[in-house]
Amino acid sequence: MNGGNGRRRLTRRASAGNGAGARRSARARGRLGRGADEVPLDRITTRARLAWLNSAGSRIGTTLDLERTAQELAEFTVPGFADGAAVDILESVLRGDEGTRWTGTGIPLMRATALSAVERLSSLEPTPVGETFVRSEEAHETLLHRYCLRQGKAVLVSRMGEADYTRVAPTESAAAKMRAAGVHSYLAVPLIARGLLLGSADFVRGPGTPPFSATDLALAEQLASQAAVYIDNARLYGREREHVVSLQRSLLPRATPVTPGLRVHAEYAPSTAHRGVGGDWYDVMALPGGRTALMVGDVMGHGLPAAATMGRLRAVARTLMTLDMAPERVLARLDLATRDLEDEQVATFLCAVFDPADSTYTLASAGHLPPLLLDRGGGATFVDVPIGAPLGAGVIPYDPVRLEVPEGGRLVMYTDGLIKSRRADLDHQLALLCAAARGLSPEALEHGGLTEAAPADAPRFDEAALLVATTDPATPGTPAELREWLLPQEGRAASVARKLVTDQLAAWDLTDLADVCELVVSELVGNALRYGNGPGRLRLLRGERLVVEVSDTGPDLPQIQHADLSDEGGRGLQLINMLCRRWGSCRTVTGKVVWAEQNLPT
Repeated sequence: MNGGNGRRRLTRRASAGNGAGARRSARARGRLGRGADEVPLDRITTRARLAWLNSAGSRIGTTLDLERTAQELAEFTVPGFADGAAVDILESVLRGDEGTRWTGTGIPLMRATALSAVERLSSLEPTPVGETFVRSEEAHETLLHRYCLRQGKAVLVSRMGEADYTRVAPTESAAAKMRAAGVHSYLAVPLIARGLLLGSADFVRGPGTPPFSATDLALAEQLASQAAVYIDNARLYGREREHVVSLQRSLLPRATPVTPGLRVHAEYAPSTAHRGVGGDWYDVMALPGGRTALMVGDVMGHGLPAAATMGRLRAVARTLMTLDMAPERVLARLDLATRDLEDEQVATFLCAVFDPADSTYTLASAGHLPPLLLDRGGGATFVDVPIGAPLGAGVIPYDPVRLEVPEGGRLVMYTDGLIKSRRADLDHQLALLCAAARGLSPEALEHGGLTEAAPADAPRFDEAALLVATTDPATPGTPAELREWLLPQEGRAASVARKLVTDQLAAWDLTDLADVCELVVSELVGNALRYGNGPGRLRLLRGERLVVEVSDTGPDLPQIQHADLSDEGGRGLQLINMLCRRWGSCRTVTGKVVWAEQNLPT
């Protein structure tokens, strides 16, 4: 209760004949326990003390939260054992590190963690909870510093004299307030587990209660030993959980890429509950042609195995999306990959690919909760996506759905931890989520406000991942900077494509790229005429880079060929490979798309 730390027995014996009547009266007013179990201190038996210590097991350490455990220790001892209690924990322990061994020199950095006191001692000046002890010019070394923290021994000042207040309190101001409040007895014990110092607990008694005795000291030491084990368990759990959360966050994307036509907010909210960390994840990927892939998944289970499986599935999903595969084909491949995992995990997955050319999403779901669509006016509905079997169940194929989103519309993708409840069914929670989304402003929704407003149990006992994608033509690389034309199905298609590209580059003030872009579009259109039954659409996108795309109905994807010196053809893709940053192709429902990227001038 003094804001300091230390440990050594310092016992004072009072004269048997000095104020015996007053002490007897004070003992009669003291109690050990609470409510119906309170026992006058002058009638306490060994059995009563053991019963009190035994009850500590059900009231201290009820959670695996370190700060909460310290507060439970302080509240358990007030007012049954002391009028005031303070628990201080080493700063290193609060960070999850091991405790320290006392060396007799130096004082470890401590933080005030818990306080509890009766009303008549409310004027005391303890160190505020959460504040770290820093020695100042006004503060001096206390008995708690000298004995508890340096030597690992208890301190008992049974009857405090005039000089003892300054030895117990760290400052003259705190000593004066203890004196004025009538504090007359002081007891401090270290918190030691596995031979390591974790912190300290100190207690005071004021008017109306008897002074601490040697028996009280032994009782406090037993209680501190028991509580230190609970605190150490909470520390170990907190460290393990922090490692899992760190692994989980390291497997998630560190930043979202530029998303043409979209503003994307991504958020991961770990649970505070025991074993609440698992396999929830999200990803945002930029695809060729200005498209964007949004993915949300949930590996069933918790702990390191689920987090590891999540990392593997995310890596496979990114690889498949890099090939620009359709969402339903990505899910089918992911199901095969999940079945190959040794731990036989099952996961849900939702994939959406946004095309800024027509502001549409193509969605496919593997047992995942339906996404929420909000219009500009605040209306909210769930998207009717065909729900396939979870990944790993072995039931394919998956069916896609195409969704048109108006300007300013928001697509909300999430995991079940956002709404999971032990008291209500899923349909009820989904209805509450829809109502909560309607009640949020667009700004709050786009900045993660739904994680706080969602109808999950509080505190949330499961982790949650959230993606909010807002269609916005004003973002960089938008449909305003994307042009699309339908090419003729004849020999003049290449010249038409070159004219369209050069005119558009001149309008964008990118004439420096015109020569290379003309060559690229000529080659892509020529290949479409020769191998793809004629070109379909030409798309030109100006975002972070310049992207040109040509579609056709041919089934075969182009490959770079080895051309001999005497060969007349076969070098077109080699030129594109050398002149462009990268190129690629992907199949579509009607054929394929071949694309190439150029870096913009700095």
